[in-house]
Amino acid sequence: MTPLEELVSHLSGSSRAVVISNRDVDLRPGAEDNRLIILKIGEGSLAAGGRGGGFGERKVTAVLCFELSRGEWAKRFEAQGEEASGFEVPYYVSRLPLVLADGAEAMGYGVVDPALVAEMSAKSGISSSA
Repeated sequence: MTPLEELVSHLSGSSRAVVISNRDVDLRPGAEDNRLIILKIGEGSLAAGGRGGGFGERKVTAVLCFELSRGEWAKRFEAQGEEASGFEVPYYVSRLPLVLADGAEAMGYGVVDPALVAEMSAKSGISSSA
């Protein structure tokens, strides 16, 4: 599976995910360089418990980082379990439009926040770029 195919599967899959990105999420060929941090959220009985956007339980179970640079997607980081638990979902997450590689539009949850991407990248040990 290519990094782009894996990214699309995380964004369009049935599991709960929050996207934090430098720019609007556009996976089509020719899109501008971008870095996306994907926070996978734990499933459970509290998952719809009263927070905005339906994200009541905010336990991060996995963190992935994908980067588009010069037209090529690469997976830069992945953490699961205890290593991922050090990451937190920002309180200001809202609905976020996503443009998938085939041009289809989808709605997800996330935020465009370059400062937060830089902070989470540093926490992951990834140098700044995109």
